[in-house]
Amino acid sequence: MKLTVIGFWGAYPGANEATSAYFIEEEETRILLDCGSGAVARLQNHIDLSTLTAAVLTHYHHDHIADIGVLQYSRVVDMNLQRTAEPLKIYGHGDDQPAFQQLGKKPFADAFTYSTTEPLGIGSLTCSFHPTVHGAPCYAVKVRSRNGKVLVYTGDTIYDEKLLPFISNSDLLITEASFYADQDASPYGHMTSREAALLAQRGNVRALLLSHLPHFGDHRQLLSEAKRYFDGETMLAASDLHIDL
Repeated sequence: MKLTVIGFWGAYPGANEATSAYFIEEEETRILLDCGSGAVARLQNHIDLSTLTAAVLTHYHHDHIADIGVLQYSRVVDMNLQRTAEPLKIYGHGDDQPAFQQLGKKPFADAFTYSTTEPLGIGSLTCSFHPTVHGAPCYAVKVRSRNGKVLVYTGDTIYDEKLLPFISNSDLLITEASFYADQDASPYGHMTSREAALLAQRGNVRALLLSHLPHFGDHRQLLSEAKRYFDGETMLAASDLHIDL
């Protein structure tokens, strides 16, 4: 299983970059976790869009789904040009039905709801879900590869120890770090670098990737702050960063 960071900014993308979007591939399975602003343009640096298997969305804030409409259009074009006969599968939660109903565009894109009670198989990968505490319904995603490697992506959340069993012993935790250690992120539904690291440490994960980064301060400070509280490998998200699991 390989992860590529497509977008890592919170709120809006930096110049020529993207908000939350993470590309996961294993064998012939290709999944995009979240589809933020700028994601479709940057994803094409790595794959032909017609080969994307599915998109999985944590929640429906714009910085996580802004490009879902143009991703639908890409499949309209690709199916009409006979580059693929497969509609794009888009998975989201059903807690906000008006937003969920916008995910499908038949016959080119089919929308499906996921559940916290049943794992979701997408090709060779298996996804499971856990609710987070945010300003809108949001779900963390666990992705398990055929060889047993596990990646967990928190989506957006405050620090919440109810996530610990869900992330426990994962090989990689992608977690938001929207604020610096001495700030209070919870009123905004987010976490600090310190809280992200504590979540990783208490969840006994092997490696931590800080993402959903702020538009202020020096991101290297986030990294140094997190390393004070987490003993494992700690990384800062960047466009096109590759991680093999």
